[in-house]
Amino acid sequence: MATTARRSLLAAPALLLTLSLCLLQPAPALARDAAPATHLANIVILATGGTIAGAGAGTANSATYQAAKVPVEQLVASVPELKDLASVRGEQVFQIASESFTDEHLLQLGRRVAELARQDDVDGIVITHGTDTLEETAFFLNLVIPSDKPIVVVGSMRPGTAMSADGTLNLYDAVAVAASPDARGKGVLVTMNDEIHSGRDVTKAVNIRPDAFRSAWGPLGMVVEGKPYWFRLPAKRHTSGSEFDIARISALAPVEIAYGYGNVSPTAYQAFAAGGARAIVHAGTGNGSVSNRVVPALQALRGQGVHIIRSSRVTAGGFVLRNAEQPDDKNDWVVAHDLNPQKARILAAVALTRSNGSKELQRVFWEY
Repeated sequence: MATTARRSLLAAPALLLTLSLCLLQPAPALARDAAPATHLANIVILATGGTIAGAGAGTANSATYQAAKVPVEQLVASVPELKDLASVRGEQVFQIASESFTDEHLLQLGRRVAELARQDDVDGIVITHGTDTLEETAFFLNLVIPSDKPIVVVGSMRPGTAMSADGTLNLYDAVAVAASPDARGKGVLVTMNDEIHSGRDVTKAVNIRPDAFRSAWGPLGMVVEGKPYWFRLPAKRHTSGSEFDIARISALAPVEIAYGYGNVSPTAYQAFAAGGARAIVHAGTGNGSVSNRVVPALQALRGQGVHIIRSSRVTAGGFVLRNAEQPDDKNDWVVAHDLNPQKARILAAVALTRSNGSKELQRVFWEY
């Protein structure tokens, strides 16, 4: 008994040392490496109607349907996976087909986007939109919203009731991009068919098919399983780097588009000017070419104070060179650079709210 007690007393210091060393060891790997709770971005979805909110009579109706029927709450509910990407709330701004968008709609939408972008509890904004004028709205917002926060415009080519409807995935991709910190400072974006496009460059190149939207200079990136991948950056001025601000625009300048074609007459140009247009975008053939049947009328209209802007009707990327095809310096005309006619109209309508000089207008077309 004495021997056993003596051995226990000799072992006690060793046991205490072992216990002390255990207490000094770092916490188990599971507790030490536990990741903090992930903060989900706060995303607001502004719904304006369009095909993405459309419904057809049957699942086989992918091109025959009624646009602007599904409310924003139903759109959000149709993609339950959004909750894994962000904290999402919806707001119905309009419920119209986008071919009916007016300048007043653009201004109302722009003011709401700017208001939301100023809120600390909003990290990004998604706008659901009909595809017919989606590119015009995206470019307008790209010019007038002074914020680095992600703003993403999205639509669909098929209604949600159709087989292989593309709207749910497009919306999922749009929220993924809007929630991504990497999307900040890249201007207004458009997500369609897994691609991320600049709102400045993108255009609706075909209809019916889900790959309808393309950029002449290529997309900025793509979205794969909810993760954005980037490959290039916008080169032109936009959003927080723009000199234009929706807060200082009460109305857009009246600008019209006249189409160039064989056997064209000056009738449309003259009628637009008589109706009060401050500028007319000439959607010319090739390099913004102007028929000799129309040149005298356009020179006369410029003499009356109407700006003439030469653009190109080429759909895959028209590029209008100044003083090529026409002596723009002599005529005091403006060239639209690489902007298509509908985007040239948007830029002119915004730019003419600040200045009426042709040299200033041409500078804006070079920079934006």
